Amino acid sequence: MVKRNINGILLLNKPVGISSNAALQRIKRLYQAKKAGHTGSLDQLASGLLPICLGEATKLSNFLLMADKYYETTITLGFTTLTGDSEGEILQTRPTDNITREQIDTVIQSFIGSSDQIPPMYSALKHQGQPLYKLARQGKTIERKARSITIFNIEIQSFVDNYLAIKVHCSKGTYIRTLAEDIGEALGCGAFVSRLHRIGVGNYWNMFDFATLELESDLAVLDKLLIPMQTAISHWPKVNLSTELTYYIQRGQAIQISQAPTAGWVQLFNDELFLGIGQILEDGRIAPKRLINF
Repeated sequence: MVKRNINGILLLNKPVGISSNAALQRIKRLYQAKKAGHTGSLDQLASGLLPICLGEATKLSNFLLMADKYYETTITLGFTTLTGDSEGEILQTRPTDNITREQIDTVIQSFIGSSDQIPPMYSALKHQGQPLYKLARQGKTIERKARSITIFNIEIQSFVDNYLAIKVHCSKGTYIRTLAEDIGEALGCGAFVSRLHRIGVGNYWNMFDFATLELESDLAVLDKLLIPMQTAISHWPKVNLSTELTYYIQRGQAIQISQAPTAGWVQLFNDELFLGIGQILEDGRIAPKRLINF
């Protein structure tokens, strides 16, 4: 099979039961792409939006890693499990009969805002090259540094029996399993995640599932499902360069342009052609950082 230089971002609805890397490889084969990468792992037990960057779009994947995330999750109250989800052994059972909606409302509000969260052992974070979940399966526990996270909003969707369904808007690096466990402990009953679905990443919401994608054999039709790579950074200021300035920026030289932003990152264009990204230097010039190869 001849591999293609195809550029763009596919918004995949990853199903439950496969790893993010396995999903990536299926998309890479489907598109016959030379290069592809995903933008942050979803657990096998999680489903939902997994942006797949193809070709030159992989140069922007880190900026999607940094984007806010949106989840819908169901938390089962009354149980504590080894992994923080339904896959793990039940370690403790506690009653939930006395848990009220008012208590939940109060507890939920206490998690809104910035805090430090310790990543779970059952995670893809690595210690000396080994994923933590592999070490956890060997019975090992490694000390993990707390991360600064922000929970922007938690919306209660339903509370029936001991099942609490919520919608979460959070910063990068937030572990919903840990949030669920912390909510359970704050309620005094324990909890684990029984369902997790990512509904949004940054400004991306719509997504395609494998059933739709793999029914289509026409690559031209599949290519139309890709969105432009620059949409990953559409919230950045756009700087339009003349042909002359484009010449210099594509050769790695910093350039001076009037009416440019005074700091931060910018999108670089030559009319409608996306050139890549630049960063404003202290002297006001724009330095090329990641340029697109055509």
